[in-house]
This record gives sequence, C-alpha cells and structure tokens, in this order.
Amino acid sequence: MESISALFKEFAFHPRKSAGQNFLTDSKILDQIDLVIQCPSDDVLLEVGGGYGVLSERLAKKGFPLVIVEPDHKLFAMLERKFEKTPKISLVKADILKLDINSYAPTSGKMTVAGNIPYYLTTPLITRLLTQNNSTVRRVYLMVQKEVAERMAAKPGTKAYGALTLCAQYYSVVKKLLDVPAKCFRPKPKVDSAFIELEIRPSFPLSGEAEKHFFALVRAIFQSRRKMLSNSLKSLGKSMDQTQRALKLVNIQPDIRGEKLSLEELVGLSRALDSMEL
Repeated sequence: MESISALFKEFAFHPRKSAGQNFLTDSKILDQIDLVIQCPSDDVLLEVGGGYGVLSERLAKKGFPLVIVEPDHKLFAMLERKFEKTPKISLVKADILKLDINSYAPTSGKMTVAGNIPYYLTTPLITRLLTQNNSTVRRVYLMVQKEVAERMAAKPGTKAYGALTLCAQYYSVVKKLLDVPAKCFRPKPKVDSAFIELEIRPSFPLSGEAEKHFFALVRAIFQSRRKMLSNSLKSLGKSMDQTQRALKLVNIQPDIRGEKLSLEELVGLSRALDSMEL
C-alpha cells in the first residue's frame, strides 16, 4: 500500500476538517472490515467516499462490479491513477446526496453500499438509503460515530433509544460489527467510531399514509420524550377520546413514556390511531 504521507504530498492534498476528512489507516481494521462485507454475486458494490483508495483496493479484489463515489477532486485524481486500468471499477465524481443511486443498480440484483463517511453525512445518507433506496439496496456497511451506532442499535427505554433508532430498525436489521478507536484514523478525530451493517428488510410494517402517520407519531413522542404518552400524542390532532380508545385497543397504559415502547408496539399504536378515523 502506498504511503499516505507520500501520496498526499505528491497531490498537494491536505485533509479538510470542514469536510470531515478522516482516513482509516489501520490495516488490521481494514482487513476486518473487508471480511465482514458480504455481497451476493449478482450485486453491485457501491463505495461512498473512496478517499485515497485503501478500502477500495480490498473491495476490488472481491471481484464484483464496484462503483466508487468521491467528490473531492484531488482524492478523485488519486483514485483515477490507482484504478484506471482495473476492470469492473467505475469512478464517479459526485456528491452522494445528489447522486441518483438507483441508476447504478444491476438488472438482476441489488446494491451493497459500503464506506468510511464524514460524520456529518451519517444521518442524511442513512435516512436517504433507508427511505428512498430501499428497493435497490440490499445492505449498508458504514463507518459511523460510535455514539450513532449505539443509537441505531438501542433498546427501548435506554438513553440512546430515539427517532433515529426507530427509523433504522423499521427499515433494517441493525448490527454493530466492530468498534474502531480514533487512533486508527488520520487525522485523528475527537471521538471513536464503529462499523455497522444495516440489512434492509424484505418488507415493512406499513406503507403510504400509514407509514407517514407512524413517523409523525415517533416525532411527537421524541420531541417530548419525558412526557407521558397521552400528552405526547396531543400534537397528532386526535381527540382525547380517540387517543384513549386507541391506547386501550393495543393495551398500552396512557401514563407510560413513549420512549419505553418497542417498534412493534409503536406500529400497533399507530395502526390503532388510524383506525379511530373510521
């Protein structure tokens, strides 16, 4: 592997804090990441943020079509030199949040998305992949802030449990695969990271307006997570009678805090609230 110092010097590249550019340099961690990334033979691998290509090299050896997305022009030039003659690799210079990801899906398979991303991209990218690309993406493997990984995998009633938890677990099965200390990156970030897997569920509990109502319920609960559930639900526009009947229908006590309810219980409550309109 080419020296990161020599490479950055050659291309006059300096990592920008404002762009969240922290590069994973620990070869043992990279090897572990390479081992856990699973991709069926008919899938396309899409790497978010190729950087200087240290993970890309490992992904390329898996033999699948690989699409590497990198917005930084100097990092992109590094990737061009490294992979210009490598078969099955497509380099895309673009902002991942503006890219039509679905257009890269194969006709007979799906996409497996992987990457070491800037922390500021975590929530918008994961939200987009889960809500807009769930029909074409099979699994998502990402390096995220350790605290965010714990929030996505959290259990009801814990401090980490919240709206992000329910969004992640509604659309996918969440696994924290390995912890990655800050010392494994250059420049060294101020917080530790974790590598996660999100396996998109084959189907979701709700759809259409019912799904929108569910996430409105989630927002209402976690905007005032310390309130009793019956008080949190007032913002949904239901009468007190409708709310009480819905709670009784699903056997949930009105004085419980919503943060203690599981995904399944909240889906059931959302369905019961919707039925009160009939």
